[in-house]
Amino acid sequence: MALSMETESHIYRALRTACGAAAHLVALGFTIFVAVLARPGSSWFSWHPVLMCLAFSFLMTEALLVFSPESSLLRSLSRKGRASCHWVLQLLALLCALLGLGLVVLHKEQLGKAHLATRHGQAGLLAVLWAGLQCAGGVGLLYPKLLPRWPLAKLKLYHATSGLVGYLLGSASLLLGMCSLWFTASVTGGAWYLAVLCPVLTSLVIMNQVSNAYLYRKRIQP
Repeated sequence: MALSMETESHIYRALRTACGAAAHLVALGFTIFVAVLARPGSSWFSWHPVLMCLAFSFLMTEALLVFSPESSLLRSLSRKGRASCHWVLQLLALLCALLGLGLVVLHKEQLGKAHLATRHGQAGLLAVLWAGLQCAGGVGLLYPKLLPRWPLAKLKLYHATSGLVGYLLGSASLLLGMCSLWFTASVTGGAWYLAVLCPVLTSLVIMNQVSNAYLYRKRIQP
């Protein structure tokens, strides 16, 4: 028996809500797991994985899900209120990423090790630089009069697309970090595969939620 369009819509929204809830829990759980594993404060390096996970796993995930019609924890706020929360979370993520990058540079200097010698380091630097550019681009949305020749709708589309790319770069850096000697020495077997699934799951959810949030905004706009 074929399902009605209304029933299919309800099922689809329920699935998206469930996936969004899973993304919230996984982003938080993964960050806590890494914090317990790294024991921040035990060394300069110990802060690096914690801050990077806080930036790219938790804060950026929450910043992007703010606009999801099904998964946002701030649905009661106005569009302007959610936008304010978005840029605050993104700015905090950038600050954490910059601090995490600075501490690992300091750690390598102390040990006399080469910088950017691994794919993880290269991807991490690219992700941090992209996040900085993304935040700078967000200023154009906060103050659209700075870019009078650009239609606001196009600026939002470019910003959302660029933000998704930046999020995926951050997730790629986290995945490469889980292949490092530090992580593989502490996490092995099934636990390692479960950890790897965390940024994969959140990335899939974010890709779906961001694209659908943009389509949703277009549908409700007059």
